[in-house]
Amino acid sequence: MICPHCTSDNDRVLDSRGCEDGRAIRRRRYCNHCKKRFTTYERVEQYAMQVVKKDGAREPFAREKIEHGVERACWKRAISGDQIRELAAQVEADIQSDYESEIPSTVIGRMVMQRLADLDQVAYVRFASVYREFKDVEDFVAELAPLRSQSDTAAVSDD
Repeated sequence: MICPHCTSDNDRVLDSRGCEDGRAIRRRRYCNHCKKRFTTYERVEQYAMQVVKKDGAREPFAREKIEHGVERACWKRAISGDQIRELAAQVEADIQSDYESEIPSTVIGRMVMQRLADLDQVAYVRFASVYREFKDVEDFVAELAPLRSQSDTAAVSDD
């Protein structure tokens, strides 16, 4: 494995453990050249799932794109990188179990939004604003209305 710090390929594995419900192996590595540590993940290579974009273009599924989009939505929120990676892993597992070769990007967006709504409502609205291409404040208000009614219902049931 090439070290991301010095590009040397002289490293050793310090620790290996399963993660993502056994769907991956996390390896903690130590570079013998620069003496720095880094982490790698090993996953089973899946069949080539294609994402069908809104314009009809197709591109290979990339879990990293989900993680990147969720990271942007969670900026300055109390959400850890592990929570973001777990959310992406759950979405990927749902995709692999429910779809064979192609999935519309809109379905992926809905899956991410459902999980984000449970994780953090502010991150959910941020993600929704980009995913649903909000044009003005009314779009935000319309998206917030169901969230407000859910929180009002939860507050009444807590009493």
